[in-house]
Amino acid sequence: MDESRRSGPAAGLPRLPLALLRRLLPHAEREEVLTDLAAEHAERVGRHGVAAARAWLWMQVAGSVPALVRRSWWRGRTGFEPASSRMRPGGPGLESWIMDARYAVRRLRTRPAYALLAVVTLALGVGGTAAVWGIARGLLVAPLPYAREGELVAFWNPFDWSQAEFAHLRPDFPGFRRVAMYRTTGVILAAGDEAPRVVPAVSSSAELLEVLGTRPLVGRGFQPGDDASGAEPAAVLSYGLWRELGGDPGIVGRRLRLNGVERTVTGVMPEGFWFPDPSVRVWLTFALDPEDGSGNYALVGRLAPGRTVAGMGDALRRITASLGERFRYPEQWDKTKNASLVPLREYLVGEVRPALLATLAAMAVILLIACANVAALMLGQVDGRAAELAVRTALGAGRRRLLQQLVAEALLVGVVAGGAGAALAAGAFRLLVGALPLGALAAGAALDWTVFWAAMAIALAAALAVTVVPAASLWRGDLRGALGRQRTAGIGGRGGRVEGALVVAEVALAVMMAAGAALLVRSVAKLRAVDPGVATRGVAVLEVAMPADETPARHLQTVRELEAGLAAVPGVRAVGAAKRLPLRGGGDNWGIRVEGRPELASSTTYLRLVSPDYLRVMGVRLLAGRGFEAGDVGRAEPPVVVNRALARKYFPGLDPLGRRIAYADAWMRIVGVVDDVAEGKLTDPAAPAAYVLFGGVPYLPPAVALVLRVAPGREPAAVLEAARQRIRRVAPGAAVQQATTMTQVFAEAIGPARQLMSLLALLAGLALVLGAVGVYGVISHYVSRRGREWGIRMALGLRPARVLGHVVGRGGALVAAGAAIGVIGFLGLARLLSTFLYGVGTADPLALGAAAGGLLLVGVVAALVPARRAASTDPAVVLRET
Repeated sequence: MDESRRSGPAAGLPRLPLALLRRLLPHAEREEVLTDLAAEHAERVGRHGVAAARAWLWMQVAGSVPALVRRSWWRGRTGFEPASSRMRPGGPGLESWIMDARYAVRRLRTRPAYALLAVVTLALGVGGTAAVWGIARGLLVAPLPYAREGELVAFWNPFDWSQAEFAHLRPDFPGFRRVAMYRTTGVILAAGDEAPRVVPAVSSSAELLEVLGTRPLVGRGFQPGDDASGAEPAAVLSYGLWRELGGDPGIVGRRLRLNGVERTVTGVMPEGFWFPDPSVRVWLTFALDPEDGSGNYALVGRLAPGRTVAGMGDALRRITASLGERFRYPEQWDKTKNASLVPLREYLVGEVRPALLATLAAMAVILLIACANVAALMLGQVDGRAAELAVRTALGAGRRRLLQQLVAEALLVGVVAGGAGAALAAGAFRLLVGALPLGALAAGAALDWTVFWAAMAIALAAALAVTVVPAASLWRGDLRGALGRQRTAGIGGRGGRVEGALVVAEVALAVMMAAGAALLVRSVAKLRAVDPGVATRGVAVLEVAMPADETPARHLQTVRELEAGLAAVPGVRAVGAAKRLPLRGGGDNWGIRVEGRPELASSTTYLRLVSPDYLRVMGVRLLAGRGFEAGDVGRAEPPVVVNRALARKYFPGLDPLGRRIAYADAWMRIVGVVDDVAEGKLTDPAAPAAYVLFGGVPYLPPAVALVLRVAPGREPAAVLEAARQRIRRVAPGAAVQQATTMTQVFAEAIGPARQLMSLLALLAGLALVLGAVGVYGVISHYVSRRGREWGIRMALGLRPARVLGHVVGRGGALVAAGAAIGVIGFLGLARLLSTFLYGVGTADPLALGAAAGGLLLVGVVAALVPARRAASTDPAVVLRET
């Protein structure tokens, strides 16, 4: 507020209540009311002091504001305003906005097609963006459910640390306040009369919950000594599992049977807590064995006060030096090299970050295209009202008020689109969660009010952005000159450069989206062409958690009984079993010894425990020797089948058949060589692997994968339910973790590119439709604006074909310019997709050509419809109207 106004009759009043009253008081009574208030305020200052006078003034304002707001609302709703309280200058702005909002409602009701198209177009962009933001916010922005998460880090070589290494370092991890080890697993929960079921679990050292810094909601977490030999087995439940078990706070101290072991429930974690992903339902301690050298664990730690990840170099050198003094590592598993720490957020959600960012960018592109379309629609409305606006300007209407009406209309569209977009986001939220490659993190994605408010905020911001182009056109335009153009039937009207720029922009954005989808389509096609070395059709898979309280002999007998029982399921031709399926990310690397080659003692290979029929059921090709036979079970010298990569590495130029190798000090003889199988990831290079029958090494797998070869013509998925029922009858203590097919396993092995491809292809299709709508709308407006000119020129001899070619050419030129800009823009942003590509580069000419060509074709078709209308103009009708 300027000084001249402060020095008037209201001088001495505080600034804030004075500004509020000036805004709301009627023009006619304003100065009188403010003068009286200032006089009374000055008197109270003298009698009671400044504080008391100011409190009195605020009480007067608080009592007056509701009545003044009601008055403004009534004035705006009815449109009645006496001249003494005119809107400008001096009248309350709220009333003019109310009147303009009512005017915008009337205008939109009289133009339902325009209103519906604007709302739907904007709602699509708003809803998708809000839904993706609701997912990304929880993973990338919102605080993780741990205390001071910036202090938490993960160690290098995750899930390759052993209990022996942890026990060696545990007394003193340099630079850390606490360090814990953990591994993910599945445990069989037997509660009451319910059938046993598998729940995702974490088995950890006693420090885990202390490292994470989250206190249980009920009871306590783990205590020092909970992982000592002979300690009472402990369990901490997730909030969700606790509620499933009844939600009784008295559950603390009770015993729960998990994997055949009675464990004492010590606590319940708060709602919203998760680690390392939201699917985990229970955290367990285990008896730490300092002699166990199996690498199955990951390490997480909390940095000491004052430490940062960047400043941990000295601490890591001390850790690796200590490991090097105590342990000897094979070259590929040497932990003394390349030691590093990763912030816990990056460790937990880093794999999904590129997919989320790419999807968020794609939805932002859709939103920008929608904004461009709505801006073009509004610009068309401004052009269509040029004569009306010119008359109003000539009669004294100010451009500022005209712009305010335009903004009110856009905000109204934005509010309606925000509500529709929020409903769309809520409806599509779960669909989007399933479409994104989130893995186990999808379990933590929840729909809440932040999605609604995000949709409203995005919609209002988009609506304001939409008004920039038509507002600039209205502000700079020659409104009075529009009257002259109206009299000359529109000849000489403006050429639509702004609308053309909008079309170019949205086509460029659509090409960027389509190019990304085309690259992923090409990449996924190449991944599907990779030969995994196993049959991916005609095979059903059931992964079964085995009872942990069985003896080794009974364990092996249960596996054989399961195979025999499943072989009797109708439609099943053969059954095999394995400790681990191919295409599931590797693991189970064992140290190998080769007879006569002691220099290879520190080498490791994959070791796969299988049943005799496994290789045949999976369609693994036999290259030399034989496969397993029923008589091989229980032999003193177990037979082993090796793959081509193992034979090539350990027996170069030699026949491996009949030679001996050893795992875990168990010597076995090679009886066959099979082709390489993608035991780890689909695109990994061939790695040495050996196949040994169950019982061939002293190890009992906690779970087995049963593979069922179905009869020709049967769908593998059709036998899964019958197989589940058979497992429940044959082994009541076992529980099915997952029932699927090898086709689905192969699809999952393709990785996140498959899901992202489907999602981006859908969004690219939406961008294509919106781009076509934009091209159609702008070209249609162009035709309408110049229709009378063409009618006169056709009357003078211009052929319709020339008109058709001119209009289509204009649309094609706009689309071609947008496609070129889009290709250039995509090349600059393609790094968002680089981690998902296989066998194609970011500048793949086929993908970019297909995207640009597809948009060009769609744009030309969209321009053809108004072009045909222009070419069919009747000159006689135009001349009569002129």
